[in-house]
Amino acid sequence: MASAHDNHGDNHGQTPAAWTAVTLVMLAFVFGTLAVVLGNWPMFWIGGVALAVVGMIAGKVMSMMGMGAGSRTSPERPMNPVDNGPGGADVVERQDAPGA
Repeated sequence: MASAHDNHGDNHGQTPAAWTAVTLVMLAFVFGTLAVVLGNWPMFWIGGVALAVVGMIAGKVMSMMGMGAGSRTSPERPMNPVDNGPGGADVVERQDAPGA
């Protein structure tokens, strides 16, 4: 049986594209929240909504440039399938994992 994580590797989004997108969107939410509290609607639309959109676009563009998960140029470690016997789920583990 195939694992649900076969196509995703084991980076858990720890890529420059993911970090950039998350940082920009998080800043957008901070600015948007501050703008609502202050009642500053131009700041809400520019610092909140527009920055969130820029963050999503930046993350996608960086991912397409090879800085995201699953891209051909991203450093992927070789994976070894492990058989857990009858009825057990097939697990994939890294070759460089401690104790391997």
